[in-house]
Amino acid sequence: VREKTAEKAKPVKVKVVEKSKASLWFSHNTQLGPPYHVIVDTNFLNFSIKNKLDVVRSMMDCLLAKAIPCIPDAVIAELEKLGPKFRVALRLAKDPRFMRIPTDSDYADDEIVKLVTAHRCYIVATMDKDLKRRLRKIPGVPIMFIQGRKYS
Repeated sequence: VREKTAEKAKPVKVKVVEKSKASLWFSHNTQLGPPYHVIVDTNFLNFSIKNKLDVVRSMMDCLLAKAIPCIPDAVIAELEKLGPKFRVALRLAKDPRFMRIPTDSDYADDEIVKLVTAHRCYIVATMDKDLKRRLRKIPGVPIMFIQGRKYS
């Protein structure tokens, strides 16, 4: 009997949910619009190369509008750390068609999440399951990934 009353006396955990912005009315992000700015992750570049997809053209086919791929400095630092095996991806990331985003640290996932929470005007292109899970908790952030040899 005492065990049942002790279980009832436990405090209820309250979830703290961040208040969404006014631009996210009915879970629709009004800050997004063409030309789309797409933040590209390290493994998304690698999967694009493995699937022989041109990044800019495939993004335009997926979004049906102009897309500007954005590469954070942390992603380039990750590619440089990976060594000569990923030099094709590094050369692709340094393409002049890609916009560079200056970042503070060398850990790309944290920097991408920080960028997206600060400015909801980005689409995130990633194949990383953990990063996708973190991004789905942020309202109004679309995620682009590769499925069936094309972007979706």
